[in-house]
Amino acid sequence: MRQDVPTQMTTPARRQQIAAGARDSFSAGLGIFPLGIALGLLVIQADLPWWLAPALSLSAFAGSLELLLVGMMATVTPLAAVTLTVLVVNFRHVFYAFSFPLHLVKHPLAKAYAVYAMIDEAYAVNAALPEAERSAPRLLAMQIACETYWVGGGLLGVALGAALPAPIKGLEFALCALFTVLTLDAFRSRRELPSVLLAVASVAVAVVLAPSVALFTALLLFVALLTARLALTARRPAKDAAGA
Repeated sequence: MRQDVPTQMTTPARRQQIAAGARDSFSAGLGIFPLGIALGLLVIQADLPWWLAPALSLSAFAGSLELLLVGMMATVTPLAAVTLTVLVVNFRHVFYAFSFPLHLVKHPLAKAYAVYAMIDEAYAVNAALPEAERSAPRLLAMQIACETYWVGGGLLGVALGAALPAPIKGLEFALCALFTVLTLDAFRSRRELPSVLLAVASVAVAVVLAPSVALFTALLLFVALLTARLALTARRPAKDAAGA
């Protein structure tokens, strides 16, 4: 009996997947690059050394966290407070790993990079792709492009900050605007109204009951609600099959 053996991706196919990954990054890059500029400007306006922008971008690669760290470094925040902030802000990435297609990446070094570069934007862009169109080259190309936008934007922001005569106010809102756009894009691609409503309810409850750790509480509550919804959805077809 002939046994089918999976063949490796050919070079032209790999190049096509890499090009597709670069195209996938464009929508997120429209937000990542300006946000990187905001980071560079904040570093200069906080009277911190210019090299801190690329150093943070390469070591921490987490936009929301880096923006917070700039302010905490400028005010000499205690290390314990910084540690707690890092845990609360980046704890959401633990939940990303449950549905992020890391299994597609086989090489240990490539998988390590995929974990390191598993940012909000990469997760949102990948979630909008049909499962059949996902691949390791496409995923990694998209993540590398996203980091290039971020580091490049930070360097440009540093240059602009050094050239501008006066500070710019309101740069922190760029992060909120980016997340809003990504949420709307994911909703349009999946039409998951129940998930959106559960997310809104989770945030509302967290803000009322635990305003000091609202993000962390909302994430835990949202996961619990999604788990309950999945259990109910899986149970319903079983009941319909039993009734038939």
